[in-house]
Amino acid sequence: MALIRSLLFFLLFYPGTLVYVLTVIAVSPFGSAPVRKTVHGWSAFHYWLVRHILRIRFEWDGEIPEGAYLIAVKHLAMVEAVDTLRFARTPVVVMKSELTTMPLFGWVTLRYGSIGVDRDAGAKALRAMMAKAKEAVAEGRPVVIFPEGTRVPFGEKPPLRPGFAGLYRYWKPFEVYAVGRLLARIEGALGIGGCGRQRVGEGRTGDAEDGDAAKRGAQQAPARR
Repeated sequence: MALIRSLLFFLLFYPGTLVYVLTVIAVSPFGSAPVRKTVHGWSAFHYWLVRHILRIRFEWDGEIPEGAYLIAVKHLAMVEAVDTLRFARTPVVVMKSELTTMPLFGWVTLRYGSIGVDRDAGAKALRAMMAKAKEAVAEGRPVVIFPEGTRVPFGEKPPLRPGFAGLYRYWKPFEVYAVGRLLARIEGALGIGGCGRQRVGEGRTGDAEDGDAAKRGAQQAPARR
């Protein structure tokens, strides 16, 4: 039964994603509002499938307020990457550049305002990310970043990417929220059922003099049982 539900999820999610991508392209000439509405609809569609097909539910401890905050998310599975569009308010998501160069889908991510980062480009990539982040702040949009830069197996704490500390320093007038999964009984790629509990850490004001504190703050919301 688990395998059947997993296959059903894939059969619905990926063709459905193509429909949403084509819809974004179609409505793009009419401005950002219909683009954002369609992208958020895609995230809601994904959440519905996860909730009702895979039977995974989510519980939250805390709430992320609306505004131009930096949101650091513990990245354990694909679900967080898509769900950020639902639990944050019109976020600008920092993602690896490979996703922004995918045919059709990559164009949609950039049209929505996501920031693609070439992790091998060093200081150049950091400068580009900072410029896009400033644009997000000017629009009052939060920025979502995955500090480790990629998905991390349960219980591991790899070094955080330099880009997170850079953004943290820039966010001095604002607050930084860390979101970590406390419990996720999702059995591998074909996992079914269980509860993902997300904890929202207390807001922290970015300190331009303390990049190390930024890293420690992000790691205080790790996945744990």
